[in-house]
Parts: sequence; structure tokens; C-alpha cells
Amino acid sequence: MIRNVSGDILLSKAQAIAHGVAPNDDFKQGLALAIRERYPALAKDFRHWCHNTHPKLGTLWVWGTAGGPRIVQLLTRDAPTSAGQHPGKAHLDAVNHSLKALHALVEEEGFESLAVPRLATGVGGLDWDEVAPLITKHLGSLKIPVYVYSTYQKGVAAEES
Repeated sequence: MIRNVSGDILLSKAQAIAHGVAPNDDFKQGLALAIRERYPALAKDFRHWCHNTHPKLGTLWVWGTAGGPRIVQLLTRDAPTSAGQHPGKAHLDAVNHSLKALHALVEEEGFESLAVPRLATGVGGLDWDEVAPLITKHLGSLKIPVYVYSTYQKGVAAEES
């Protein structure tokens, strides 16, 4: 069941938080930057994973700490063209495949709740009117609360109940 909320996704009580990134992302923009600042080891682990696996768009990678939320990186954006460059734009087909993989992950892992931002619409450059139906298509049938952070409010905890 999808619930649109307003607030800061990093204050979510959801068991998992998903967001869009690029292969070899430097986590220097948008939500990825905020995640890197809160969980510095995540960015290091992600870069190591990318170096070893050469992931493709449309896949995902999961990271977590004891007692904290699981952070799911959805590979929705083109990789940077060279070291130090920002990643490229997101692609709807990559969002579609990543959300399908996220649905499978939620069911496989038994997550009890999930939070997602307006996926790939900030620095990813996609139109929310094209992304929102994909979120509904892939996550709407989950039997858990799916909190879509449709409006960002820094430092404000959303009403997720």
C-alpha cells in the first residue's frame, strides 16, 4: 500500500530506504550526498562492489548496519564518464527494471516497510509524471507500507502511520 508523505526520508522509520544512483557514483549530489554524510562506509562499500562486479543499469545493491535501515541503491543513472565527474541522467527503463528488482527483494527479504523518494527526478532528471506510475506498478501490490516521500522537508519526520 503506497502512502505519499512529506518530510526527510533519512528520518524514516521504514525498514528499508531505496534511492537511485549510478554505477561508480561518487555520492556527491542530492539524496546520495545526504546518505554518504550519514553513512560514510556505504559509499566506500558501494565503490568496492562496483569495482568488483561492474553492475548494469536496472539492478540494485543493498547495504545495512546493525539496528539501522537497509539502504537499497537502485542503479537508475548512467555512470560518470570519468573519475571525479558527476553521474549522467536516469533512464525510465532502468527505473522500471530496478523497481521490479526492488519488489522481488522486498518479498525475498520480508521487509516490513519501505521508503522511496521521488525516484530519479532530482539530479536524475526524469519527470515525476512518468516515474510515479512505475512506482505504483511495481510497489503498489506489496502488502507492506510503502512511503513515497513526494515532498522533501529537511529535518522533518514524516507522519508514516
